[in-house]
Amino acid sequence: MSIRATTKKNNKKTDTGLAHWRFIVLLGFIFAGFSGLVARTAWIQVIQPDRLRQEGDMRSLRTTSDPSDRGMVTDRNGEQLAVSVPVQAVWADPKEIHEADGLKNTDAWMALADVLDLEMPKLTASIADPKRRFVYLQRQITPAVADYIAKLKLPGVHLRRETKRYYPTGEISAHLVGNTNIDGAGIEGVERAFNEWLTSTPSEYKIRKDRQGRVIENIGIVKEGKKAGQLVLSIDQRLQSVAYRSLKYATEVNKATSGSLVLMDVITGEILAMVNTPSYNPNNREQYESFRARNRAVTDTYEPGSTVKPIVAMSALEHGVINWKEILDTRPFAVGGHIVTDSHKMASGGLYDILKYSSNIGMAHIAMRMQPQWITGKLEEFGLGQESGTGLMGESSGMVPMRSRWSNIELATLGFGYGLRVTPLQLTAAYAALANKGIRKPISVLKVAQAPQGERVIAPEIAEQVIHALEGVVEEGGTGGKAAVPGYRVAGKTGTAKVAAAGGYGKDYVGTFAGFAPVSNPRFAMVVIINEPHGGAYYGGSVAGPTFAEVMSSALQLYNVPPDALPDPKEELSTAQRSEVKKNATRS
Repeated sequence: MSIRATTKKNNKKTDTGLAHWRFIVLLGFIFAGFSGLVARTAWIQVIQPDRLRQEGDMRSLRTTSDPSDRGMVTDRNGEQLAVSVPVQAVWADPKEIHEADGLKNTDAWMALADVLDLEMPKLTASIADPKRRFVYLQRQITPAVADYIAKLKLPGVHLRRETKRYYPTGEISAHLVGNTNIDGAGIEGVERAFNEWLTSTPSEYKIRKDRQGRVIENIGIVKEGKKAGQLVLSIDQRLQSVAYRSLKYATEVNKATSGSLVLMDVITGEILAMVNTPSYNPNNREQYESFRARNRAVTDTYEPGSTVKPIVAMSALEHGVINWKEILDTRPFAVGGHIVTDSHKMASGGLYDILKYSSNIGMAHIAMRMQPQWITGKLEEFGLGQESGTGLMGESSGMVPMRSRWSNIELATLGFGYGLRVTPLQLTAAYAALANKGIRKPISVLKVAQAPQGERVIAPEIAEQVIHALEGVVEEGGTGGKAAVPGYRVAGKTGTAKVAAAGGYGKDYVGTFAGFAPVSNPRFAMVVIINEPHGGAYYGGSVAGPTFAEVMSSALQLYNVPPDALPDPKEELSTAQRSEVKKNATRS
């Protein structure tokens, strides 16, 4: 055999051997790969299956929630005072916008900026960061605007359902009801005071979506939500409207800085009307001014002036320092370097005349006979200088002075309503207690199921005696004649106090009328305050009395309270007969 043949035969054996080994190595790799796949599959499916499931869930599972609305606020008769209406919020996903090159549609983005009343540079700046996933473009847009935005079909721009608070009664009940911020949290009035009760928490659900965002499986509830509570106020919106209209007119006519009115049910302690001027429209956030939003009936304090004289008189009667028969000298006199005078001059008078004609001199004499704590203690028992317990935000407790030493002038001026500060609500509650023959009842801004018991603060016989004197205030010749209500017996007291200024008192006044009706069986108590009138008149009877008469008349008629001051039919007949005789005599 030749050398060439031998070499050829050896090369063939070598090639065959290499091919065999290559095949074996390939099979080894295939087997190793297959074994790795089997091991990996076993690891994922058997040993550690949760990780794969978790990754799948991250791509398909979503958490969603039900829409949750804030609770409704109504008056005692079901009239809506605050409701939640559905609106939309427009938001953007900057990352989605940039990935879809969504900014290339310049016309659509300019249309979006125009409908949202935004400048284009401001709009583009808000979505400039491609890493952000959420940014509000505008909140609480109208359905019409939402429909327009949806038709633009801008990638990364979405709509989201939300609610907006709406107040059907507007400025009439704004101070009491209050309002919410853009996120639906109460910031004023009962909206804030009862925010937790009115706020709902949405239930959260787990769902599964496919790649197109369609819901393919409802997995179940994750978190149980809290349903919002409904709030029924003690307010009667009919009386609220009458009270606001009358108070607004009085404020404008008297060119006053502000005014407040509180109407209370004597039997239940419920507030039926609470209004202030100036007011504001809670539905228009752009015109919101903080000084208009203040509920002055509970936040502002005033020196009550002569309206506290009945309480001082009751304390004096209780401690025996005065009686109804005693006649006091009511001529001007000096005390502590000051001259005490009266607007209605009289040389002398008993307690009845002192209250009817609102004598500062007479009350000063009575107060200086008393221990200071007798006066301050009785004022506090009637609720002055204390929070009312209504829970209204921003309520002031007022101030009843507490001193270790009192001068005669301090005691004298306290007797006719200077040196202390009260809110209109406190003063209304005090007169309600007097109307109840000395029983003070809790105050409520919520409708109550039944009348509370209350606590006695003065003997009924003393209360009745003072009520009789206060009825004289409203009769002809008294300081409160303009507060009279035809057909009804009214008891009340005027108050005129100077406004405190730096270093003493300024030239402005606060005019007040506080009273209740009908005297035979009291049902309503009311306080009207006209602050700093500049229309020529400033006495409480002149500036506040007419408003009291108008609103009290409406309340008595609306609640069908029987008149208790109808003229005697015999007297009417006698008058008619005299008129007829006079007419016949004239003819002849």
